[in-house]
Amino acid sequence: MENNELLTAIINFVLYFGISMVFLVVFKFAYTLVTPHDEWQLIKEEQSVAAAIGFGGAIIGFSLALASAASNSVSLIDFATWGAIALIAQCFAFALVRFGFMPRIVQRIEDNEISAGIMLGVMNVAIGLLNAACMSY
Repeated sequence: MENNELLTAIINFVLYFGISMVFLVVFKFAYTLVTPHDEWQLIKEEQSVAAAIGFGGAIIGFSLALASAASNSVSLIDFATWGAIALIAQCFAFALVRFGFMPRIVQRIEDNEISAGIMLGVMNVAIGLLNAACMSY
């Protein structure tokens, strides 16, 4: 690899990685807006294992989809577009669990029911995996 190619590769890495970090911060705020409970308060102040598992699964699921978007994109705009789609899909995952599979998920997470946290986390990872696979165009 020539010096110019190496420098271009490093710059691209920094750009994609930097945008990914911004997306993770945006996702943290967007996801907590979608959920009626405050994950950070439950995790930090109440040491809620259920909230940590559910939110951790959401972060992993989103990161899987974001990684697929980064590795399959043809430009930064393409990456940002698919990153936004991944964010929307992960927020949809919570709605799917809340309104489709477990209507009492919010109360169960607030009550620190670990089984509910596990199911929410698993669903979030599953949506992320499916999202990532669908982005491999």
